[in-house]
Amino acid sequence: MMLNRQSESLVREKLSHTPAVVLLGPRQVGKTTLAKKIAANWSTPATYLDLERPADKQRLQDADTYLRSKSNQLIILDEIHRAPAIFDILRGIIDERRSKGQTAGQFLLLGSASLDLMQQSSETLAGRVAYLEISPISVTEARANLIESDQVWIRGGFPDSLLATNTKVSLSWRRDFIKSYLERDVPMFAPRLPAETIRRLWTMLAHQQSAMVNQARLAASLGITKPAIDRYINLLVDLQLLRRLKPWSGNVGKRLVKAPKVFVRDSGILHALLELEELDEVISHPVCGSSFEGYCIENLILSAGERRVPYFYRTHTGAEIDLLFEKGGTPEIAIEIKRSMSPSLDRGFALACDELGITKRFVVYPGFESFGLRHGAQALGLATLMQLLEESP
Repeated sequence: MMLNRQSESLVREKLSHTPAVVLLGPRQVGKTTLAKKIAANWSTPATYLDLERPADKQRLQDADTYLRSKSNQLIILDEIHRAPAIFDILRGIIDERRSKGQTAGQFLLLGSASLDLMQQSSETLAGRVAYLEISPISVTEARANLIESDQVWIRGGFPDSLLATNTKVSLSWRRDFIKSYLERDVPMFAPRLPAETIRRLWTMLAHQQSAMVNQARLAASLGITKPAIDRYINLLVDLQLLRRLKPWSGNVGKRLVKAPKVFVRDSGILHALLELEELDEVISHPVCGSSFEGYCIENLILSAGERRVPYFYRTHTGAEIDLLFEKGGTPEIAIEIKRSMSPSLDRGFALACDELGITKRFVVYPGFESFGLRHGAQALGLATLMQLLEESP
């Protein structure tokens, strides 16, 4: 089954006015499929090279000569983080093509490690490159492909997991995905970090989904130092497997919580780390509410767009917002997430909204009807709020 991805139009739009576009996303998220689909319908011929394939790497032994020979083509370089030295060559080719009037649609670069790749490309290709993060399949994309939202929540948004023939095959795929990252990507991006320790940390964070990280406690449990915990978490964040959600820290004269929350970004990977296969197993597990919260947060951040910055908000006096969107430096939208068909609001949410002057107040719950709640909030289904965010600039 070929899924239609919202990001396809964004990639095409960026390529229409930028010489190089970098697609960032974890392995198996669909970057290659998307790139090949774009290439198949591109206005000029396209060349695809996978830098994990020996034959394709051989072609780039003299990368400058080879790439220059592909003038007027869209060149797709997959697993670009394996050849960081190529960015200097790309800069020269882009500048030469610019001088001949070819100002856009030259290179589509695919990579798995966002931080290193962005640093390498931005330092070398400044003014010549645009970035786009490819996330797992969202609720909006799933609905457009007639896939139930609960299936996305339980299996996650990686295409091979989501579209597996049954839940057992899906869970098996996610186990293999985790093993592959631990055996291949961790040694490649951080050779000094032991893969088994990363697995234990990843699993511990899954049990603490959506919690504020106590690095000292994690370090003691794993028998390592607090700085090492920070390095390990940074690696998983860089590989786009964890999200570190920062607390809002504007000056409102309150004592604010300063520790970030940490989420396993894909709910299916979260459930695999906890060995949860079926919907009933997730619902009966203590992580259920936190899993649903992380799942909603990932989808809402995706829908909110680049102009809105996500945070959570909590004071030491009990005022709290699960997800806060700031726009132009001003808190704009407050969202509470409840895994209940009859959601109710805590007083702490209203206090937080009043403190920040937020009037757009929403509660996301598993249902589909929209209705008003006290404190000026409105209860909405996840897909409905995502649509509202996408439609409001």
